[in-house]
Amino acid sequence: MLRILTLLTLVSCSAAMFAAEPDKEVLTAMDNWRKAMIAKDGKALDKLYAPDLTYTHSSGKNETKTEAIAAIVNGKNKNEKIEFSDTTVRVYGKTALVKGKVSITASTDGKQSVTNLNILHVWVKSSAGWQLTARQAIRLTQ
Repeated sequence: MLRILTLLTLVSCSAAMFAAEPDKEVLTAMDNWRKAMIAKDGKALDKLYAPDLTYTHSSGKNETKTEAIAAIVNGKNKNEKIEFSDTTVRVYGKTALVKGKVSITASTDGKQSVTNLNILHVWVKSSAGWQLTARQAIRLTQ
């Protein structure tokens, strides 16, 4: 009986460890996105963004993958800091929903501003790894 309990404990621990891995992979992808946004790294964003990306800003503006990358790489806005809080990750097979608050410190023409958002990122795992396929942002008033 002790052997069976030990075996069941090992199996359940292994299953829990395996289940947590996609969460870590998605959070790594989110961190890579953050770094690419700050660095204005179009090549990194190209790898992180799915071909059919729908990137929705808090203003309601929608961008394709090409438009979203061009706005970061060629835009006057410079993201200086991106901080995540209250982040939750829910993985459903090869799809992950990342929900949370994001604070973006940016500067445009020397003027610094902070934008606080509530964001939903939808990631899909493909042969290229986890890629962002959709983003929806809502500006927080507080």
